[in-house]
Amino acid sequence: MSTRRVIGAYLAEARSECLRYMRAPGFMLPIILFPTMFYLLFGVIMNGSAGADTLRYLLVSYGVFGVMSPGLFGFGVSLALERDGGLLTYKRALPMPPGAYLLGKMLMAMVAAAVVILLLLAIGLTLGHVTLSLPQVALMLLTGILGVLPFCALGMLVGTFIKGQGAPGMLNLVYLPMSFLSGLWVPLGMLPKAVQQIAPVWPPYHLHQLGLAALGLEHGSVMMHFAMLLGFAGVFLFIAARRLRRYG
Repeated sequence: MSTRRVIGAYLAEARSECLRYMRAPGFMLPIILFPTMFYLLFGVIMNGSAGADTLRYLLVSYGVFGVMSPGLFGFGVSLALERDGGLLTYKRALPMPPGAYLLGKMLMAMVAAAVVILLLLAIGLTLGHVTLSLPQVALMLLTGILGVLPFCALGMLVGTFIKGQGAPGMLNLVYLPMSFLSGLWVPLGMLPKAVQQIAPVWPPYHLHQLGLAALGLEHGSVMMHFAMLLGFAGVFLFIAARRLRRYG
């Protein structure tokens, strides 16, 4: 197969994945609007009079919360449903590159993450009166687009374990507690010592630290947090790929 045909196959699968989700607004709209509504209520309305650093902190927190959703649910729920329905087996029989199916889902998750971050930025800069420079806006957007990838891998892993009908509920049992334990809803300094000590175990914690660094709120090791997220993504992807081979 020529290089042009391979690239065309990847692009065609990515396009079909995007169209499929655009035609299912009942699935995508909650993923995009749920974190936006949370930020509007708890980050803007309830904390609108907070200091500048607090407003930026909340924008990052709900940005990470929003970025997790397309990765976990976009991968996990759809993979579980498609595996149950036999679509995954059918796609493997098609003459297409083996990675095109996953790449299409990954690109869709990155697009959804970008939309979430842009919506939060629009709310924060207008209604929330958050002050950001153009480089900070660009860094936060880039962090969100790339930061969805470890959660795509985690969603893919969870999707190999669960049935389609139970996928949303099971993923919420991962999504919500992990958000709380990573300090996205309540700053870690206000949580019990035990929670603070285990926070680095969770991927959202490291993405949160990168987001804070992008807005100049933290001065920790950016490379360490990046390496941890890369490691999480690699481990989740490796285990998920091995499990998916069983369905081939």
